Amino acid sequence: MRAEGIKTARRILCVFPRYTSSFGTFEHSYPLTDGVKAFMPPQGLLLIAAYLPENWLVRFVDENLRPATAEDFEWAEAVFVSGMHIQRQQMNDICHRAHDYGLAVAIGGPSVSACPDYYPSFDYLHVGELGDATNELIKRLAEDTSRPAEQVVLKTLDRLPMTEFPLPAYELAETKKYFLGSIQFSSGCPYQCEFCDIPGLYGRNPRLKSPQQIIAELDKLRACGATDTVYFVDDNFIGNRKAAAELLPHLIEWQKRTGYVTRLACEATLNIAKRPEILEKMREAFFVTIFVGIETPDPDALKAMHKDQNMMVPILEGVRTINSFGMEVVSGIIMGLDTDKPQTGDALLSFVEESRIPLLTINLLQALPKTPLWDRLEKAGRLIDDDSRDSNVQFLLPYEDVVSSWRKCMELAYEPETLFKRYQHQCEYTYANRIKVPVSPEMKSWANIRRGLIMLRNIFWKVGVLGDYKRVFWKFALGRLKRGDIEGLISATLVAHHLITFARAASSGRQNASNYSLRLREASVPAE
Repeated sequence: MRAEGIKTARRILCVFPRYTSSFGTFEHSYPLTDGVKAFMPPQGLLLIAAYLPENWLVRFVDENLRPATAEDFEWAEAVFVSGMHIQRQQMNDICHRAHDYGLAVAIGGPSVSACPDYYPSFDYLHVGELGDATNELIKRLAEDTSRPAEQVVLKTLDRLPMTEFPLPAYELAETKKYFLGSIQFSSGCPYQCEFCDIPGLYGRNPRLKSPQQIIAELDKLRACGATDTVYFVDDNFIGNRKAAAELLPHLIEWQKRTGYVTRLACEATLNIAKRPEILEKMREAFFVTIFVGIETPDPDALKAMHKDQNMMVPILEGVRTINSFGMEVVSGIIMGLDTDKPQTGDALLSFVEESRIPLLTINLLQALPKTPLWDRLEKAGRLIDDDSRDSNVQFLLPYEDVVSSWRKCMELAYEPETLFKRYQHQCEYTYANRIKVPVSPEMKSWANIRRGLIMLRNIFWKVGVLGDYKRVFWKFALGRLKRGDIEGLISATLVAHHLITFARAASSGRQNASNYSLRLREASVPAE
């Protein structure tokens, strides 16, 4: 549905900010592709764009693709911005640029909902999800687009049911230029991990879209050109296991109808390993990756952070179970926990070797507002307001020791030979467990073959000829070529190249040690 009852027409410019260079945005992979320039289409802004009254004109600019221009600002009557903490500096910059043109600027999304005080210059703060605050914002702008005399804070009290969400305006985005497509099925998570702000922001009872909505969104993504991999951005895909189980048969039928061209990925808690009936259906729906917040292999640490769901099955056993259904595990890892010891870094490296997980996002602990961790550390006087640090937590171990251990882990975990060994294992033991999909006419099309040839050319030249780890690469690549596994060669090398490049910068101190760090850096992913 859309906002209704608004007769006044407006021109709204939606601007998504650039990302600061991050482990999880894969920007070093882009030069190896056939034209990818950004990570994922932003769900929030595209949802708002679709919700605006039908007679309102909307222009969408993702500054990871190109900067908003003078012409964009001159065209607009108001500007909408959304993003995460890591984009804070860039969001404030967009606001200042829009103000140069006398435009009112509204900000919504997870960062402002958690920390309204980060954004003192914005005219409108939209705190919370789509709902009555959104309708009030639209009503105010319909009446008057001039900047208000003082900042207006609108808080959502009555959320719009997700079953009434419109299809995101994917047609406004250049979907073919994104590394992944994105889709949202649910909002919220039933668990209360100490460090996580999701229950505080979105609640513990997951809200859901219908399977029919998800299929319609997938069809729209395909129609707009996003056909490779679609990532479910839900904080926990199995937050409501019954709903996930009901969705999966619809996804299976959709894959059969469209020829299994699209790979699916999601986030889920490790206890999904206790649900083989769900994993089997996910395998049939062609899920290929699950991001799991393992956080730490230390049971005492898991208990301390209230992540008991990770102890329902031994961690390594859980990883192997997921792999046995053809799905690669991507893991979140946190360093700097109160339970960490001087040898924690070595234990983590042993876990990396044993689990054979290729991609682990290793972060320093950061206390986020609206989390039990924030409340506990604030009471203990252990929150540090210092933007020069990589964490706002006063660790129990010396700060420099923790950062040094993080850098060592990044260096050794992503040493090229070590990393490609883990990918070799995935190719032979995980990817081999995936369903054998039919070769559809779309896969055999010249356009698809051409894309593959372009990526192979870029990989062979930039990594195999110009790269400084070419010996390791060719050992892996020739093995894949002998087996006719072009897909495994391309997908593993794309991600591995980013991990190696980013980890080298991290281990030499040129990257933040936390994706949530308040240590503000200039965005280093250029808008083109």
